[in-house]
Amino acid sequence: MRLVLLGPPGAGKGTQAARLIARLGVPQLSTGDMLRAAVAARSPIGLEAKEIMDKGQLVSDAVVVGIIDDRTDAPDCAEGYILDGFPRTVAQAEALDAMLARKGQKLKAVIELVVDESALLDRMRKRVEETIRTGGTVRADDNPETFKIRLDAYRAMTAPVSAYYKASGALRQIDGMMSIDEVTAAIDKALEA
Repeated sequence: MRLVLLGPPGAGKGTQAARLIARLGVPQLSTGDMLRAAVAARSPIGLEAKEIMDKGQLVSDAVVVGIIDDRTDAPDCAEGYILDGFPRTVAQAEALDAMLARKGQKLKAVIELVVDESALLDRMRKRVEETIRTGGTVRADDNPETFKIRLDAYRAMTAPVSAYYKASGALRQIDGMMSIDEVTAAIDKALEA
């Protein structure tokens, strides 16, 4: 089962991805993790990405798709995978579709967690409080100013991906403001359809 998880920062994608991994037995593929792994493995595409990153530039869509293409050929992806953090743009979504078509595959669904952005700020604050209470380290981007920048970037770049997948019929929108268990149940129901 090949899935894409969409939603703004703080929507609960990581929590739901962990639950999907446990139930489906497929890996979660994070573009950041894949980039680091490709660089560490010194694969041809990894070396290309390293050269770009060493110059302080953003890795192109072609390189990111190449890394995803390589990673999805790994044995642990034979039964599928969950893409989190990709695609971030319509161009990346089109490239993903082309890659899947070339492999004779398609996405099972694109799950979008729809949330109230003002409530996300409250969620972020609670997460910071909980992290501090349990003695953990607060992420540098868990502050209101940075969070707003991340939301603005999501709206500008990634939100159009939702419309792209809606047009193709692959999009399943889930109310991300429900409880964690209710969101999980709604995702399961959407995947059964």
